[in-house]
Amino acid sequence: MSQTKQDSALPADKLVLAVAVLAVVLWGGSPVATKLAVNEIDPVVVGALRTVMAALIALPMALLLRCVIPRTRSQIMLLATSAVGGFVIFPMVYSVGLGLTSAVHASLILACLPLLTGLFTAVLERQLPPRRWWIGGAIAMAGEVFLVASRTGLENDGSSVTGDLVVAFACIGVAMGYVAGGRLSGSLGTWPTTLWGITIGGIVVLPVLPFVAGGVDWGAVGPMAYGGIAYAAFVTSILGYVAWYWALSKGGIARIATIQFGLPVVSMVLAIFILDETISLPIFLAAAVILSGIWIVQRGK
Repeated sequence: MSQTKQDSALPADKLVLAVAVLAVVLWGGSPVATKLAVNEIDPVVVGALRTVMAALIALPMALLLRCVIPRTRSQIMLLATSAVGGFVIFPMVYSVGLGLTSAVHASLILACLPLLTGLFTAVLERQLPPRRWWIGGAIAMAGEVFLVASRTGLENDGSSVTGDLVVAFACIGVAMGYVAGGRLSGSLGTWPTTLWGITIGGIVVLPVLPFVAGGVDWGAVGPMAYGGIAYAAFVTSILGYVAWYWALSKGGIARIATIQFGLPVVSMVLAIFILDETISLPIFLAAAVILSGIWIVQRGK
């Protein structure tokens, strides 16, 4: 039986949905936390530190919990994809993007994650999504293009086309990681998938850290920046991924992925209250177009 059919047959009970919502709420704080960090520290350093700090916790936890190690070729490939997409590409590229754009823009671009996750799942299963999925996806992506291209009234909000595009590229990487991690969790388990993935990501990123962090004046870095890195490393990377992979494995990738639609809402609310960012008319219009397209995709499931 294909994964798509399994997804439609799995019951997404209240506990699974609650855990998925928890993951989204935890991740919703990631744009704000990362923005607080990149305001004072080089974005590449922030991305590298996020993964390395998470790995320092993940490896001992994996050994303490005696997490099973992937043995089959399929499991190894899925773990590698999950690790590179979720814990190397995303934190590094996403941090760079947030250094060039606003947290509000970044959170809206994250709205495309469910569409990317569904697309990559369809590619793996070699089964094209229905027509409604494509229509809704096209509308949502049109909203993304409008968000990136529109500069009216946004000159002073800290956003940029380059930053928006960099964040979008990071989303492609993490969506691939989601699909791989969700599939692997079903056979390997949630904790092994998450902890070994973070550990591999930390090993890959660690050699880069001394070269990029040498020029940082750590004495001038404030507590908000350190807190932002800590949140991204421990809350987003460990707690968020454990909750998300568990929900994906129990509720099905296709169904649970739609919970990610709440990411922009959480992130924008936090950005308004914590970063004092403004919500302008173009952002409202872009959000309306994106969410309408996502609603069409959801109706088609």
